Amino acid sequence: MRLTREVLGEAMGTFVLTLFGCGSVAGAVLFDSYSGLFQIAIAWGIGVTLAIYLTRHLSCAHLNPAVSLAMAMSGRMARDRLPRYVAAQFAGAFAAALVLYALFGPSIGAYEASHGIVRGTAESIATAKMFGEFFPAPGGAAVVSLGGAMFAEGLGTFLLVLMIFALTEGCNVGRPDNALAPVFIGLTVASVICLVAPLTQAGLNPARDFAPRLAACVLGWGRAAFPARPADAVWVYVAAPLLGAAAASLTFTRVVEPRMRGSDPSCSCGKRIPVPPLPEQQRIVRILDEAFAGIATAKANAEKNLQNARAIFESHL
Repeated sequence: MRLTREVLGEAMGTFVLTLFGCGSVAGAVLFDSYSGLFQIAIAWGIGVTLAIYLTRHLSCAHLNPAVSLAMAMSGRMARDRLPRYVAAQFAGAFAAALVLYALFGPSIGAYEASHGIVRGTAESIATAKMFGEFFPAPGGAAVVSLGGAMFAEGLGTFLLVLMIFALTEGCNVGRPDNALAPVFIGLTVASVICLVAPLTQAGLNPARDFAPRLAACVLGWGRAAFPARPADAVWVYVAAPLLGAAAASLTFTRVVEPRMRGSDPSCSCGKRIPVPPLPEQQRIVRILDEAFAGIATAKANAEKNLQNARAIFESHL
């Protein structure tokens, strides 16, 4: 049951954030629906926020392999859960790309026809960027090398994951209420997009980038769904975010968290409460059930004895 719930949660959440986020890019490309990067970034942030609210009680609501890797490295998630989390995230993002194409397919075709774009050629990057990222960002004035693009994606993911740790760490007295944490995570995503999207379109999430890119490849874009050197997509949009997330995990757990814990001796961050195995939990429940049943029986007997005593007392008056 737990496995099914977690897989469902991660797949649904990644589906929602990818659909809303890539949908905002599609709206900007096809219909000029947005006047600037900030609006697209906010749309992405809202998508992330809603996805977390939707799934946070089904799974850990990582919705990003980089976040899952960081949580596994820090001990906040068992490492044997990592493969199913990542698989569910990729499945959700791939499904979102298919739904996006079903929704906008005719409009994409009309846009390509009106602009003389042949799908699958280098020019079709103009529409392929709705699914996967490219560097330098198509249509922009940025100049960025492979190393610069990797640094941008790694830094962006580092900042995102570091903020996720800070926003969910019990020892951080400055963090918002748990109910508001998804809002601030969404705002972090929007802020990071504003920072690095002019360079790389801001992937920050290997599942959100690579799965829709593969879908675009299957849907007719072929090699145009990837940069001129396909391996660059792996380095920039998969490897760099994973490295950035790993760096954030190490930074928080080894530098930031110990100082948070040291500033407040009563803080319990980093401490793991031991949980007994399931058979032992079931045995404890049986003991408690028997104890509560005995209490109920004793209470009933006491009330009955009290009634008998009153009856005897009244009979002698």
